[in-house]
Amino acid sequence: MNDDVLAPVSPLQVFLALLRRDVTVARRELPFFLIRTTMQPLLFVLIFGFVLPKMGLIPHNYTSTVLPGVLALSLALAAIQAVALPMVQDFGFTKEIEDRLLAPAPIQLVAIEKVVAGILQGIAATIFVLPVARLIMGPIPGLSFANIGLLFIITLLAGAAFSAMGLVLGTAIPPQQIGLMFGVIVGPMIMFGCTYYPWALLDRVPAMKWLVLINPVVYVSEGMRAALTPSLPHMNAVVVMAVLLAISALFMTVGLRSFLKRAQT
Repeated sequence: MNDDVLAPVSPLQVFLALLRRDVTVARRELPFFLIRTTMQPLLFVLIFGFVLPKMGLIPHNYTSTVLPGVLALSLALAAIQAVALPMVQDFGFTKEIEDRLLAPAPIQLVAIEKVVAGILQGIAATIFVLPVARLIMGPIPGLSFANIGLLFIITLLAGAAFSAMGLVLGTAIPPQQIGLMFGVIVGPMIMFGCTYYPWALLDRVPAMKWLVLINPVVYVSEGMRAALTPSLPHMNAVVVMAVLLAISALFMTVGLRSFLKRAQT
């Protein structure tokens, strides 16, 4: 028997190698990634959490409502972009995805690795925005870290949901129409995602209260409120987690099918 024959590489080893590569690239581009994904949320923090309260146009305790929504927005943008933008590029004219598809592992594993990398980048954006927002806003009434376990679970599930959504968008939208994703899809998700107002207060607009439930950002915003500002009105945390889990499963199923279809063409 020839001892020089290389041992077969397991799918787990391939997965970890791909993930290590993406983490290394993300670490090298971390400043640009944070600027791209957190600039808009932090601008909202500056205006709604510092400037307007200082001017007396809105009460200072409004920061309690804004902070969870801004974290939800940061996480959603980071996770979607971390998967969708590289996927559009990889399936573009350069066909960079072909190098990964040649790895000795199931094709679906390549897509799953991208989603896991997106989750990690979404968590990184959240960890960055939370202390910066707290520094800009100053003391935030009702802010509590007693539910840190719930905060971690919501962040993880939200990262999975929006990374899987990024997989769907990145494989379904042609490169020349990527701007459409942010203008037609991401923009309305931000405005109607209960990021700047609690879902419970939409009682005054009943039709909108139920229509916005199709928006995944709503559940992240409400989950963040349940974890960080539990004294404010918020959805039941169990309902939020269940819905985010269902959204993750739905988008992951659709995303994997779309990825396989693009990979085989």
